Amino acid sequence: MLRRVFDIFRVRKEERWPALAWLLMIVATNALVVARHWAEFSQVVDNYRSLVIKQFHLSGFDPLTYALVTDWSPAYNIYRHPLLAFFMYVPYAINQGLIALTGTNCATIVVAAFVAFSAFYALVFLFRMFREVIGLDYFDSCALVFLTYSFGYVMVASCAPDHFVLSMMLLILTVYVSGRKMKKGKPYTIWQTVLFFFLTAGISLNNGIKVFLANMLTNVRKFFRPANLIFAIILPAALLWLVARVEWRHYEYPRFHARQVAKVKKAKAEKEAVYRMVRDTIQDTSSFAIDQAVKREMQERAWEKFQRRQKLPSVAHAGKPMGKGEFSQWTDMTTDRWASLVENVFGESIQLHTNHLLGDTLIGRPVFVKYSYWANYAVRKRIIEMGFVQGQEVEAVVVALFLLGVWFGRRARFLWLCLSFFLFDMLIHFVLGFGLNEIYIMSPHFLFVIPVAIAYLLLQAKGSRWHRPLSWLCALLAAGLTIYNGSLLVQYLVTP
Repeated sequence: MLRRVFDIFRVRKEERWPALAWLLMIVATNALVVARHWAEFSQVVDNYRSLVIKQFHLSGFDPLTYALVTDWSPAYNIYRHPLLAFFMYVPYAINQGLIALTGTNCATIVVAAFVAFSAFYALVFLFRMFREVIGLDYFDSCALVFLTYSFGYVMVASCAPDHFVLSMMLLILTVYVSGRKMKKGKPYTIWQTVLFFFLTAGISLNNGIKVFLANMLTNVRKFFRPANLIFAIILPAALLWLVARVEWRHYEYPRFHARQVAKVKKAKAEKEAVYRMVRDTIQDTSSFAIDQAVKREMQERAWEKFQRRQKLPSVAHAGKPMGKGEFSQWTDMTTDRWASLVENVFGESIQLHTNHLLGDTLIGRPVFVKYSYWANYAVRKRIIEMGFVQGQEVEAVVVALFLLGVWFGRRARFLWLCLSFFLFDMLIHFVLGFGLNEIYIMSPHFLFVIPVAIAYLLLQAKGSRWHRPLSWLCALLAAGLTIYNGSLLVQYLVTP
């Protein structure tokens, strides 16, 4: 069994050239990320977490992984990423060994290797999915793999020190295994479901639901067997939730309590200072007059703080949540859904903007950035001369191919499995509003579904006069987006 597990990572003969071609891009961009911050992040300092948070800026990607592999702690939000910190303990141990040997903090190199590994095998598993599960020919499989990796935020996530590319790899592996089982008529076993659930949900809790969807759509009626429901669905979900609660109580509650105590002390000290100031300046020194004056002063200060806070990009761009509870605070009722779909899901996620290039909405980038043909022309000039479309015409072509693929593959159970992943993400982002103000960062979780749908269009066209033109259209889109997005990413990474 162990041999079969490791065999899945063996690169096969037909996969070598496409995998090697994109591996060069993955390694190059990761090397640029390392080089960009090497002088600061290779230091062995006490305030390393503060250092990386202040210095690292790549869209809204979080550099906490650098801090965690330097000084291990459950640094991520425990409920959203319950096991991610523990998965990073091995990279942390490796980095500690390197620090002991070299006296240099190699966190950026260790994380880059981890990210490059995940990006590389996501590509390999995606290629196998096209070849073995869907049944495309070699050229079409290469074209759609390259199209996937030409998308803006798949490319960026493949060099960002965050968890998204790891999630993407495991989700692609989940659907690849499901697809193979569908073709062979075999069920998703309990142990496989539990393994994939703890891996995917441990990294990002919402991804665990997708493993349950894979089990349901692969096993169909067998999904509802008591043994499957109890041991593959209910018990793992309950156990992970219990682990998250214990983890929060042990690691996060002491810090949360300390922050609350400090907040109360600060408010008390401020009120006492205001009381002394009012007492020394007010003419009517009666306790009632002083108390009323203190109350007015505290209200004015609170209003001024509120006004300043509302102007901060991190607050102004967040949208209004459904509530202030433990989980409802992550929701968003006010961010424009249609603009998010057009400008961010099928816009920024696929084709980067030249305006506010890889900016962060928590710092200054607007939630929605429109494409400006004149501003983009200098970068696009070479692509346009080669005959590629420009602006949102690219997204229109991709969306059209996606919708046609959904139509022609509407009877394929495997496509519906992939679409269930996509639709679940749309549910949490567009109905609940989770992460909607920067949904393009989360797009590696679902962007691979677009080429999977297009694969069914190519499969339907096979043998017709439309097959080769459609194949070449996908290849040209991949080439154009690779040049465009790649040039902007490199430009950002090499610019101080």
